[in-house]
Amino acid sequence: MPTTPDATTHRAEYARRMNLVLDYIDRHLDTPLALAELADVAHFSRFHFHRIFTAWMGETVGDYTRRRRLEVAAFRLACGTGETVLDIALGTGFGSGEAFARAFKLKFGCTPSAWRLATRARMAQQVAALGERKFTLHSNLDQALGKPDQAPGRRLGEDGHSHPTQGANSMQVQVIDLPAVRVAWQRRIGPYGPGIGAFWRDTMAPWMQSHGLMAQPCYGVGLDDPVLTPPDKCRYDACVALPEHFQGNGNTAISVLPGGRYAVARFQGPTSNIADAWMTLTREWLPSSGLQCDERPCFERFHAATARDPATGQFTCDICIPVRPL
Repeated sequence: MPTTPDATTHRAEYARRMNLVLDYIDRHLDTPLALAELADVAHFSRFHFHRIFTAWMGETVGDYTRRRRLEVAAFRLACGTGETVLDIALGTGFGSGEAFARAFKLKFGCTPSAWRLATRARMAQQVAALGERKFTLHSNLDQALGKPDQAPGRRLGEDGHSHPTQGANSMQVQVIDLPAVRVAWQRRIGPYGPGIGAFWRDTMAPWMQSHGLMAQPCYGVGLDDPVLTPPDKCRYDACVALPEHFQGNGNTAISVLPGGRYAVARFQGPTSNIADAWMTLTREWLPSSGLQCDERPCFERFHAATARDPATGQFTCDICIPVRPL
């Protein structure tokens, strides 16, 4: 049975509401979450909400919340934040260190302390997964959004500290303060890879074109670590910066991409080199910088209309990693 325009619009509204719930859960992992509370966030019937959530996400509210608590805890353990295991347990909604340790070992096969000690080896695995994601994403994205008849995007500002890297296209890394950005976004849930390029091409780019936003900065935000999160549950937000007085519609959500201190590197080269760029920044530059990642998402910033040079095929984007002192 063919999908009608009305059906597409209604499904987009369902997706928008469910994404509000997912983001609300992530912001409140340290507190008890009642089904009625989540139903109100989505403006769905309290009576039917659990059934709707389970059908949409393929897991119950309880299973989703437990998974996210453990994934966030694993990330915080690996980040070297200086928090104790108990601090992380309580900060992700577990009532005790013992309950946290049991749940963590059941999911990841080791204790939280052992996970923290094995950070270096695990980081190499995560970087490899991240690099593969970036390669498969951009090998599609540069062709999906390239528009050769528009002026190139703006360069990075000159403020902050500049640090050359060895390799990965000899990128210069600047540690600068980025402003918060009001964005419209649409979310894709599923494996990172070629599907993200298709999502930009078939879903986000037409919406941007119809609203006169093709010249605005774009942001690709991978919200989950594919090493920690099952591939079919990974969330990716395709975002576009909004003019000051822009009003959204039901096909997109509007939120603010957080500002603050970022390590920012301009990548320019063939898409096959993006994996090496992320590898260099995460495994080589970051450990020697005196900085560490914080819990804000990493993202890539680019201009959809000019990201790809039609003459050379080179792709240009800014790799942005949120940082704070060690």
